[in-house]
Amino acid sequence: MKKMMPWLITILLAITLIVVAAFLLMDRIFPKDTNEVSAAVQNVETKHLTADEIVELTAEIIDIKTNLADPDFILQVDFAFQLSSAKSKEEFEKIKEIKIKPIIIKTLADTKPEDLNGANGKDQLSSKLINLINKTLTEGQITQIEITKFLLASV
Repeated sequence: MKKMMPWLITILLAITLIVVAAFLLMDRIFPKDTNEVSAAVQNVETKHLTADEIVELTAEIIDIKTNLADPDFILQVDFAFQLSSAKSKEEFEKIKEIKIKPIIIKTLADTKPEDLNGANGKDQLSSKLINLINKTLTEGQITQIEITKFLLASV
């Protein structure tokens, strides 16, 4: 038994060190912020523009009416998209009916009514749309999305 005691202490010490190292490295291996929406919220930056520049770089999609993930709810919403350049706005205007609007409708179709509650819910929707729509744009990108009209009603 005396010969086994140093071995047992060594094994227990090794296991303890491995567990401590695993806890210290867990945040690096499994980051808590893997959510795409949260990452987008942190990466979005806006420049201070004049009112004329904002109008020049903003495109609108109005009167989107669709069901949410819960078929008992319908949403009517308007969006204002601020783009990074005039060239990107021109491209956006060309494809907004055939590419952008379907992306918005699909995103809303997967959204639950309670996900849209409050400013945080609307910000998360905007961030998700920024990520999805920026993938389709070849010139520039969307820098900001504002919800200009929002009506959620049960059917």
